[in-house]
Amino acid sequence: MHKYIVVNHPETWTISSENLKIISSKDYLTNPEYSRLKKARIFNLCKDYSYQSKGYYVSLLAEARGHLAIPTVKNLVDLGEPKLVKIVSEEFDDLIQQSLKNIKSQEFTLSIYFGQNVAAKYKELSAMFFRHFQIPFLRVKFNFTTRWNIKSIKAISESEVPEEHKESMLFFAEQYFAKKRYDTPKANVSEYDLAILVQPNDVAPPSNAKALKKFMEIGEKLGFYTEIIGPRDLSRLSAFDALFIRQSTEVNNEAYAFSRKAQQEDIALVDYPDAILKCCNKVYMAEALENSKIPAPKTVIVHKDNVKSVLEITKLPVVLKSPDSTFSFGVKKATTEKEYFELVSTMLKKSELVIAQEFSYSDYDWRIGVLDGKAFYACRYYMAKGHWQIYNWDAKIKDDQDGNADCLPIEDVPENILKNALKAAKLMGKGLYGIDIKEVNGKALVIEINDNPNIDAGVEDAYYGDKVYIDILTALKNRLENKI
Repeated sequence: MHKYIVVNHPETWTISSENLKIISSKDYLTNPEYSRLKKARIFNLCKDYSYQSKGYYVSLLAEARGHLAIPTVKNLVDLGEPKLVKIVSEEFDDLIQQSLKNIKSQEFTLSIYFGQNVAAKYKELSAMFFRHFQIPFLRVKFNFTTRWNIKSIKAISESEVPEEHKESMLFFAEQYFAKKRYDTPKANVSEYDLAILVQPNDVAPPSNAKALKKFMEIGEKLGFYTEIIGPRDLSRLSAFDALFIRQSTEVNNEAYAFSRKAQQEDIALVDYPDAILKCCNKVYMAEALENSKIPAPKTVIVHKDNVKSVLEITKLPVVLKSPDSTFSFGVKKATTEKEYFELVSTMLKKSELVIAQEFSYSDYDWRIGVLDGKAFYACRYYMAKGHWQIYNWDAKIKDDQDGNADCLPIEDVPENILKNALKAAKLMGKGLYGIDIKEVNGKALVIEINDNPNIDAGVEDAYYGDKVYIDILTALKNRLENKI
């Protein structure tokens, strides 16, 4: 197993350890050598892990390439989620109070380097935070009211380590990098209360009201007490045994926090946090599809250094996608060079990386529903009236905002469509996915892997009817009973 430390400026790092190479974040993101690399462990020590920064993308692409990343994208997102920080605070309250009981001041800062603190008395507390967040350099601030509370938890860069701590930090780092095994989290459990998470004002809800009613009715027949909950109900989630997410999923919205808490508390779940993180980022998807040799339109990950050469590969017209675009939001088409440079310039101001994809026209997109590795419905979504996508949010008439759809038996789906859909879903692991595929010149090109796909009454259930709802609810039941 090759080990790589990825940092912004390798020249500032002096650490030496066997079988360990220090490389720059720019190299890891843009050099094809690292994309092709097999069996690698990536220690991401970038100075910034914020959403869509270089540090964020190092962990994201490491996972897409099949490399073992520390920290994972899940770790990075957890750190910025106040609700999850609160959960940690409550869960480890006894250890926090015990560790800090002799401190006389009203505030205290704990600096954690690779799971250790320079003072041995905070060893257990430091190890707990590191096990939970897996961030190499952490700074935890506490304040005292009637008891000690976590004020903030943030990742810091190596440059923020005080001079007097540097020798200890390097010693901890060398100990850490010499390890053969690294900590990984857990999962799983029992009983039958089901929460269905719905955002009342969702612009593009993944299930219409009629479908939600179906889930509730069929859920009750299968032995679930079923309740619709909203984004403000996170504190109530622990009272349920299973969670089914039916609101739009994004890394920065409530759905992820619900999913992550459900996973931490062993609540049966659809969709998993990993699925949300991976499917919500087109950069991950592009890299994962390419590495798995799954047919897709010609795709380029655009960064500031290759903007001018992209069109040599994709040609015009070209489709540009924000990394976290959903339901056609943040997806643009450029038909001229001028339009391309204007669009890509705007997009790169918001994200370090953007996706450029050759434009492939078809009258409809296949949508294959895949649940825990098996196809369970098949639809064809037709393009919105006078538009190149299935959604046209700029249409003045509401009925023209999306195209028609039809549903058909799985056995009528062309073999190459079905095969590529199942291969694409397998990349994301167990869960519920909608795989979008275009048939172009006899090829089945994977356009998108969607977590949290639409299950609308009258569309996705048009051929198989109640079986679609039964399959999803049975999957949740199987999770509870540890059958899969």
